[in-house]
Amino acid sequence: MIRPSGRLQALQNDILEDIARGEPLAACMERLCHRAEAISPGAICSVVTVDDQGCLRPLACPSLPQHYIEAIAGAPVGPSIGSCGTAIHRAEAVEVTDIAADPLWQDFTELALPLGLRACWSVPIKARDGRVVGAFAFYFRKARPPRELERRIVATCVHLCAIAIEQDEVRARNHRLAYFDTLTGLPNRAQFNAAIATMSAATRRYGLMLIDIDYLKTVNDTLGHAAGDALIAEIGGRLGAALAGCLACRIGGDEFAVLVPDCTEPARLRRLASAALGAIAAPIEHDGHSIQPSATIGAAIAGEDGGDSVTLRQNADLALYHAKETRRGRYVRFRSRLRSAMMRRIRVRKEVDGALGDERIVPHYQPIIRLDTAEIVGVEALARMRLADGRLVAAGDFQDALHDPKIAHRITSLMLAATTADMAGWQAEGLHFQHVGLNVTSADFEKGDLVQRAAKALERAGLPAQQLVIEITEQVFMGGRRDGVARTMEALRACGMPVALDDFGTGFASLTHLLDFPIDIIKIDRSFVGAIDSGARSGAIVESLLTMTRRLGMMTIAEGIETPAQARRLEEMGCRLGQGFLYSPPVPAPVVRELLKRFGPAAPASVDDRRLVANAA
Repeated sequence: MIRPSGRLQALQNDILEDIARGEPLAACMERLCHRAEAISPGAICSVVTVDDQGCLRPLACPSLPQHYIEAIAGAPVGPSIGSCGTAIHRAEAVEVTDIAADPLWQDFTELALPLGLRACWSVPIKARDGRVVGAFAFYFRKARPPRELERRIVATCVHLCAIAIEQDEVRARNHRLAYFDTLTGLPNRAQFNAAIATMSAATRRYGLMLIDIDYLKTVNDTLGHAAGDALIAEIGGRLGAALAGCLACRIGGDEFAVLVPDCTEPARLRRLASAALGAIAAPIEHDGHSIQPSATIGAAIAGEDGGDSVTLRQNADLALYHAKETRRGRYVRFRSRLRSAMMRRIRVRKEVDGALGDERIVPHYQPIIRLDTAEIVGVEALARMRLADGRLVAAGDFQDALHDPKIAHRITSLMLAATTADMAGWQAEGLHFQHVGLNVTSADFEKGDLVQRAAKALERAGLPAQQLVIEITEQVFMGGRRDGVARTMEALRACGMPVALDDFGTGFASLTHLLDFPIDIIKIDRSFVGAIDSGARSGAIVESLLTMTRRLGMMTIAEGIETPAQARRLEEMGCRLGQGFLYSPPVPAPVVRELLKRFGPAAPASVDDRRLVANAA
């Protein structure tokens, strides 16, 4: 039989996993209530939130009848509004051991007593900023106070509720802000995505125009960003007025999209494009300067130029790209001859560029585990792109965009800032970890400012340099000047930042690189780890690598551990550290915080443990 403490731990793990997966808040909380009730038979759980008007909103009350839930919905919080309303009002726990006799319940006894509810203990749910966002309650069918086990259950549940509600608040706030562009007042990318999906699903014929403002960067650089914003706002207003009956949206920094319903004739699309270009062309006066606007349009017609919305958008984008290359300031409709090998790179590059502008490139973190103790010693930061519909895309799916040096450089800058801020936040909460690994690209070495950027990010966050491990792949070696890459790596190490070679074993010259480049940590590629318990050859290779790196004074991390058997085999070979889905997938920073609380070191790393960040014999 599983002990209550074990069941409580399982409850916590499962709910945190639901939160990390982005399960709907109500479903998470309903599951939480059911699990809490199973641990404490006889108790009835409820979770309520408080809205902007200070009224109760039942979130999860799976064991209470519907008429009771409807009766408390909308009740204002206050000094004598049962247990939950009073707990939220006071911002402190309220124990009512006898509903029939307690004045806090005098207006609700006729509602509760017929249901056999005799006692109610409610604890406020508080956000990190101190706001009371709701309450978690235990109802009892006997007039009594809560027992010790129930207090432990409630403490755990309140903590989980706070995490879940805050995560939901962030999602809701982003959702509210996502549908209209604040600068132009036009619908933005999210509304555009929904509209084009609806039109495609209805198999309606429609036209799509993608419109790019020409020379916006020049305006920003010469007249300032205020002038650039004024240009964008004015063009947005002109498009909305000139294209009545169409849906004009701002979908990026300098890009607009226009959906033309019931459009079957290319001539109509051309007329509308001509009207748009004419409206845009009038001069704009800003702060004593006259700006001559210009825009370029690429277009496509559903059915004729693409059978689905994805293909249609790709083809309109190709037309726009072609127009900007050959007919800037004009209109081009898609033709099949425009399709080329550039199509994917253009699309991915624009998606990532838009995601960077919208701050939708975010770090997730995969824990690095000490294999003998299962303790989290660090994490690897991995870039994720949040799509307009909320889905997350791994870096491998937008790898093509990293061939653009500007985009690669911007992603690294964003990841440096976000990762060091998260590290500082974890440290501020008293959480311990040895290091965070961050991947960089060839573009970071070519730019020549990687050391300065990394050092500045660490200084801004108040972090020691040895806690940031710079991870590189053989692509970096192959993509830059050999001596320049080596000098940058030496400079990183001179500042205290260790250097790790990622995906080791996948390149043809890996062993040569160990001789030519200063490396502290080797990360054994998942392809070797995945075959370690099924093939003698992989096991022999891994064992040889471990022996070699030990003799070279390097630390080793095994990537892609997915089974307990792989972890045991690696530990038997002398591998100390590993990461993989056996322990955790990449997760957002708030989940890392909870993982470090549960599985992180109890104290800062000792000198011996800091071998990760130093060359040890």
